[in-house]
Amino acid sequence: MTKVIVAGATGRMGQRICYMVHQHPDLTLAGAFEQPGNPNVGKDAGEIAGIGNAGVTIADSLEAVIDQGDVIIDFTFHKATMEFVKIAAKHGRAMVIGTTGLSADDLTVLRETATASFPCVQAPNMAVGVNVLFKLVEKAAAVLGDAYDVEIVEAHHRMKKDAPSGTALKIGEMAAKGLGRNLAEVGVFERNGIIGERTDKEIGIQTIRGGDIVGEHTAYFAGPGERIEITHRAHNRDNFAGGAAKAAAWVASQPKGLYTMFDVLGLSEF
Repeated sequence: MTKVIVAGATGRMGQRICYMVHQHPDLTLAGAFEQPGNPNVGKDAGEIAGIGNAGVTIADSLEAVIDQGDVIIDFTFHKATMEFVKIAAKHGRAMVIGTTGLSADDLTVLRETATASFPCVQAPNMAVGVNVLFKLVEKAAAVLGDAYDVEIVEAHHRMKKDAPSGTALKIGEMAAKGLGRNLAEVGVFERNGIIGERTDKEIGIQTIRGGDIVGEHTAYFAGPGERIEITHRAHNRDNFAGGAAKAAAWVASQPKGLYTMFDVLGLSEF
């Protein structure tokens, strides 16, 4: 059995990750932690996650539980994640990172550190369906080509801190890849006022925030006389948490390096 440590174990995602790890036949919840001062520190992670007493006391740091597990699952905050990466590297522990908001510099450091020190799966979205969506968008863009305008709309709950979502950016990157473009050069993330006609190469990504929307993403391919829409709607967080559990079971036996959910799901060559 692969022993898992969950970061941010009492947050919305952390609780569902604990639950899905508990449900996975090849995983066991071995450690959990929160930031110092969290009122749930000292409580049982299983009780918080709704799976009953798991015998796992929530600690106030990763260092306090690092020796208890094989894989760390982290969906917290980008600054915290990069600190956890240093600790994982020091102890040679595998990681599964679903944190969004990582900068290009962060990803470079992560890749270099993982290549040298530990196996890591990093993806902006761990849901199986979303990763299929990524590939479908790439293929659709390649087939439809420059005759179709690409627009992406994402919606999330009002508490989400980053925009656009990491998933929306990845959709944009996959569309750009299919079209032979660079999202950094053609991405348009805001439109307001007299903006003039849409350019042929741009890829628009627009954001909605409100209520308790778990996550919705639609890629529009708008062409002459028709429009194709590819949509993923998350009804709850279990798809993300379940994907993270699947990644944890997979990465534990991998050599050092940085991987994606395409590797976990066998979609790399799709």
